Amino acid sequence: MKESMKNKLLTSVFALALIVMTITFSIGLPIYVRSFYYAHINALDMPEETGYDYDTIKEAYDEVLDYLTVPGNEFGTGELRHSEEGASHFADCKVLFDLNLFGYIVSSVLVVALVILSKRGVFSFTRAGGLGVSFWSGISALSAFALVGGLAALDFDRAFVIFHSIFFPGKDNWMFNPFTDQIIQVMPEDFFMNCAILIVSSIIVLCLTYIIVGIARRDRTGK
Repeated sequence: MKESMKNKLLTSVFALALIVMTITFSIGLPIYVRSFYYAHINALDMPEETGYDYDTIKEAYDEVLDYLTVPGNEFGTGELRHSEEGASHFADCKVLFDLNLFGYIVSSVLVVALVILSKRGVFSFTRAGGLGVSFWSGISALSAFALVGGLAALDFDRAFVIFHSIFFPGKDNWMFNPFTDQIIQVMPEDFFMNCAILIVSSIIVLCLTYIIVGIARRDRTGK
């Protein structure tokens, strides 16, 4: 009885950690893969739309991302102007970025550790309907994010506002004035929409992988 409870508890921890790892990894893609943003500079005609050249736009973005992702860096936007209000929003963003990185590291360590413990026979993952935990984790996350992604696709503007009201409650410093915070001119809405598409697509691909692997293992083991 105790062994069964231990197996169920650790399986639940693994499932949650796998979902968190999947989400935080996907969120990190547009953050840490800077070439994703660079590809948008000319694709969205930013130099023509803003009057800033490619190098000025890239430098401004890099300074913001260095602040958000590298410990000890001060906030800056290159040659572009920014206000204290705008800087305070990026300080709020930095907290979320750090939290996402922390969640990814912790969840990844848990996933790897539990797989190793299972391989060594310390416990066994429980199965449901003949299918393993990776299958059910994939189904759970895929269902949730397919719904979220679908709703966001129907009205991205409203989804964008709802997102900020949830993660920055009671604040309006994310509503930039493009004259005092010129960085927003080189972070157009289409870029953020493509970030959302990349994140949701990554989650869907990873979840489908978990599901396929789960089905393949069931077929191979006959369970």
